[in-house]
Amino acid sequence: MAGFRDFLMRFRPVGPPGRAAPGGVPADRSAELAAELEPSLALLERAEAEAQSIREQAARRAAETRRGAERQAAEIVERAHARAHDLRAQSADRARRAAEAQAAELVASAERAAAAVHRRADARMPALLARVSALVAEELGGAGTAARQTPDAHGAPEEGGPRWAPGG
Repeated sequence: MAGFRDFLMRFRPVGPPGRAAPGGVPADRSAELAAELEPSLALLERAEAEAQSIREQAARRAAETRRGAERQAAEIVERAHARAHDLRAQSADRARRAAEAQAAELVASAERAAAAVHRRADARMPALLARVSALVAEELGGAGTAARQTPDAHGAPEEGGPRWAPGG
């Protein structure tokens, strides 16, 4: 919309005062301004279109890069899951081997303790059998019979009676 000044400029004389001149047409300042700015505005429109094109290309490249990064991240996560599964299996295997070794050590320790008990039992058995034989003989027939019986290598009396063998 033309301002008040532009409105008044229409009535300004086109030429200097003097003799009559052919009728003049008022000057169209807005057309002059438009004609003056048109090349610059055309350049600006081209620059704007180019900028829009560059933005669209950048958006496409960013989307491609994002998709590539997402694929790469998915592959990394997949490898990590596979590696975690392998590590869990290895860890479980190590724990199982350690538990088996500990169990074997406990079994060996128990076997050693059992062997020690058997050795003590074997060492004490002859004396205990001799005492039991003596007590039984004393109960059954008197003290004189017990004195005649002598225990053999396993602690059992030589003359009759039950015989005990180690391990059985």
